[in-house]
Amino acid sequence: MNSVVANFEEAVKATTDFLPLNGTDYVELYVGNSKQAAHFFQTAFGFQPLAYAGLETGLRDRESYVLVQDKIRLVLTSPLQGGTEIGKHLDKHGDGIKVVALWVDDAHYSFEETVRRGAKPYFEPVVEEDAFGKVVRSGIHTYGDTVHIFVERSQYKGVFLPGFKSWNPAYRPAEIGLKYVDHMVGNVGWNEMLPWVNFYANVMGFNQLVSFDDKDISTDYTALMSKVMSNGNGRIKFPINEPAEGKKKSQVEEYLDFYGGAGVQHIAVATDNIIETVTELQNRGIEFLRVPTTYYDDLLSRVGHIDEDLAPLRKLGILVDRDDEGYLLQIFTKPIMPRPTLFFEIIQRKGAKSFGKGNFKALFEAIEREQELRGTL
Repeated sequence: MNSVVANFEEAVKATTDFLPLNGTDYVELYVGNSKQAAHFFQTAFGFQPLAYAGLETGLRDRESYVLVQDKIRLVLTSPLQGGTEIGKHLDKHGDGIKVVALWVDDAHYSFEETVRRGAKPYFEPVVEEDAFGKVVRSGIHTYGDTVHIFVERSQYKGVFLPGFKSWNPAYRPAEIGLKYVDHMVGNVGWNEMLPWVNFYANVMGFNQLVSFDDKDISTDYTALMSKVMSNGNGRIKFPINEPAEGKKKSQVEEYLDFYGGAGVQHIAVATDNIIETVTELQNRGIEFLRVPTTYYDDLLSRVGHIDEDLAPLRKLGILVDRDDEGYLLQIFTKPIMPRPTLFFEIIQRKGAKSFGKGNFKALFEAIEREQELRGTL
């Protein structure tokens, strides 16, 4: 009987999900030096070279390097001339995420349906072709200067997109076990969370998975509020954060100040073995936020039995939390850009569907210690 109910519920979701999304197609960062950024993501994060576009492919205003690891594609784009829109974005925001591209079956429909429901167009559907077939893309604006691009690629067999060529350097550090984008978190300004939650609900058909208020996410000094939005099949999850009143400046306020407005705060990437992945990241020079070692003294009494030994978790600083479905392990890098803005989360889910609510206090106190060192708390 339960399976019948579950199948019925899935059928209802399928009929009401007016914007089917197959997953994250790529994430594009505007960076000051795409060549050096590509080297960093290869060396530190184990991303593999995939494709290139620039002067050698006929572009005159920008160049892009595309990196891949399992289902994650990063595009790193820099301007080649002054006075470009990419350059203006960099001047305002520093290095950061411009595009969260979503893989769809029909980019025309996705654009028309979201614009009809209130989305601001970024660009209308365009067909891009080369010898390997065609791709249709369209785009809409979301919070800040961030955009969503819908990518329809069922008729394309090329390396990435038309206009890109294969990039095959000899330098290829090994992968580190990153699998896919688990979720991406956006920071928005004061009183902007609910409008953007409504945008994802009404314009893109997302549902609210969970909500956290300033009682859930607070320390003695700072607070924030967050709501997690997910598309119909659960492959795309976008938590939206806004500041809340506290005694001192919150991490979201610090982000907004240095980024120059709303934007993507962090990308959570999944792994099947967080101990191996984080060990390799640390060996390659990535720095992580650390909680006090006392966090581990009563960990098992808080979360119950876990498969992993406690010693490596304590050594690496990996956090653990449990919900009704299971548990998860997570850790957060320090900001990877000059400004204290974008960072990565490494996450391994052992059944849990949540986002580590039990770790919020310890995590945000660790962030505050970093803010204090920066003089921005």
